[in-house]
Order: sequence, then C-alpha cells, then structure tokens
Amino acid sequence: MTLMAGNILEGTVVNITNFGAFVEVEGKTGLVHISEVADSFVKDIRQHLKEQDKVKVKVISIDDNGKISLSIKQANIQRKSAKPAEIDWNAEKRKSSSHNFEDIMSKFLKDSEERLADVKKNQDFKARGSKKNFG
Repeated sequence: MTLMAGNILEGTVVNITNFGAFVEVEGKTGLVHISEVADSFVKDIRQHLKEQDKVKVKVISIDDNGKISLSIKQANIQRKSAKPAEIDWNAEKRKSSSHNFEDIMSKFLKDSEERLADVKKNQDFKARGSKKNFG
C-alpha cells in the first residue's frame, strides 16, 4: 500500500521522545504525536510503546516538506468500526412488558380521576359558600 493520507499501514517504532514516537513506514519515518497514541490520556508514552514495536498507524497527513503525521489511535478506531456494533433493539421491550405499561396507565387514570373529583368538590363548595354570603 502506498504512503497516502487516510491509509492504514504497519510500521516499526524507531525512536521515542517525550512528545511522541517516530515510526518507520515503507522506508520513511513519521511522527505519532503523544495525543495520537491512545484513546485515553497518555502521560508517559513509554508505558504504551517501546522501540522496535510493530504498530498499525493511520497516515493523517504528509505536508509539503515531507513530514508525515501518523496516528495509532485513529488506526484502531478504523479497525473497530469496520464491523457495526450489535444492538439488541428488543432488549428494552423485554424489560418492560406491555402488561406493566397497562398497569401504569391504569394507575395514572385512577389517580387523575380522583384528583379531578377533588377539584370539582372544592369548586362546588366554594361556589355554594359564595352564594350564601351574597345571597
């Protein structure tokens, strides 16, 4: 495979610095910045990589001067997303059966009718009381 932006290739770590790792890919050396090593925060790159490690890298860019920017993190994302995640769309339906929904609706309706009856009683009481005072 050729060295082009977007390609995922295998390379060898040839040097490690505090800010990243230099990886040789197809005879050329590119930089994997420390922020492109892993999905999580990387404080010490040496905990993730060592010289002569074989790594999959994604070519992020190649500038006009020939500098190659690489990413281990994005190469792994590409591989993970190659197969869509399995989603069980019926899991939620199995958790809450329609019978359970019917019970909830029934209780809600009963409570609503009781509240409405209380409001009507209160309104009737107030209406009768005001007629007596002014009548």
